[in-house]
Amino acid sequence: MTEPVDTTDVSDPSDVSDPSDAADPSDAAEQADAAEQADLSHVRADGSAHMVDVSAKDVTDRSATATATLVTRPDVVARILDGSLPKGEVIGTARIAAIMAVKKTSDLIPLCHPLPIAGVQVDITGADDRVLIEVSVRTTSRTGVEMEALTGASVAALTVYDMVKAVDRAASITDVRVLEKHGGRSGDWSNR
Repeated sequence: MTEPVDTTDVSDPSDVSDPSDAADPSDAAEQADAAEQADLSHVRADGSAHMVDVSAKDVTDRSATATATLVTRPDVVARILDGSLPKGEVIGTARIAAIMAVKKTSDLIPLCHPLPIAGVQVDITGADDRVLIEVSVRTTSRTGVEMEALTGASVAALTVYDMVKAVDRAASITDVRVLEKHGGRSGDWSNR
C-alpha cells in the first residue's frame, strides 16, 4: 500500500504557524475567568460588581422562605417559650425584628433591589436546645425575595441571641439558609 503524499505547499512563510502565536496559558485562564463571571449576573467582564438591571424581567408573584437556628441550653429555650427571660418577651420581639429587617434588606445588602413587600410570615418555635426561626416573604416584582427572607431570619436570630446572652453567652446561631423559593424565570426550588 502506498503512503499518501502531502501536497501542501509550505513555501509561503505566511502559511506556517509561528510557535509564538500559540495560546498563552494566562490568556486561557483569563478567558475561563471571564466566562465564569459572565454566569454571575452581578459581575461585569472586568470583575467589578454592579446592580443587575431587572427592567426586562416580568413582574410576577414571588416568594421565599429562609431559616435560622439558635442553639442554647434547654432551660433557656423553656424560658424563651414562657417569656420569663430578664429582657422580656423574646418571640414577639424577634418577630418584629424579622419584619423590620425584611423591609430594610436593600439598605443592608449593597446589590439588592428595593422591593415592594406584600407579606412576611415569621414562625419561631423551640424544642430541646434549639430555637427554630422560619421567615417567609412574598412580593409581586421583577426579582426574588431570597435575600429578604435570609435577612429576616438572620436578624430574628440575632435578636433572640441578644435577649438570651445574659443567661447563656455560649448560645450560637447556625443553619442560616434558604428553604424554598417560588416564582420568577427559574421557577420553584426547594431545599426542605
